Amino acid sequence: MLQEISLCDINGLVGKELGVSSWITVDQKKIDIFAEATDDYQFIHVDAERARAETPFGGTIAHGFLTLSLLSTMSYEGAPKIREQTMGINYGFDKVRFMSPVKCGARVRGHFSLAEARFRGAGLLMITYDVSVEIEKERKPALTATWLTLVQFDPKDRPENV
Repeated sequence: MLQEISLCDINGLVGKELGVSSWITVDQKKIDIFAEATDDYQFIHVDAERARAETPFGGTIAHGFLTLSLLSTMSYEGAPKIREQTMGINYGFDKVRFMSPVKCGARVRGHFSLAEARFRGAGLLMITYDVSVEIEKERKPALTATWLTLVQFDPKDRPENV
């Protein structure tokens, strides 16, 4: 995994996997805290006994949006830091697909590939990542997404060839 890159390196990395995060365990405490923060108390997330009895999952599962929100922490390891960056801004998602449920106790990790990099204005770079969240010992990912971020930098650091 690339720990740090320069703005000059970015165009040469388009189409390449940049990194993979460490595993994160999605336990019931994490699920319950997310339920409380979002007021989403659907039984498939918070009632282990009922979820075991009434769903095909064998217990509770994480909220899809919990799994999506973990991309932020996964990106600190899975996406390299840009040396000249002064600030990063989450711009949003073009596409998110929840492919497979994350069962309580499962471990997940993020994979980050650079899909596109476009300089916008003197001190801004738009980065598009293709991301997926792998579930340990599962064939299908928890989710796939196209994630857009803005990298702010001092205009004096802008590469001349872009």
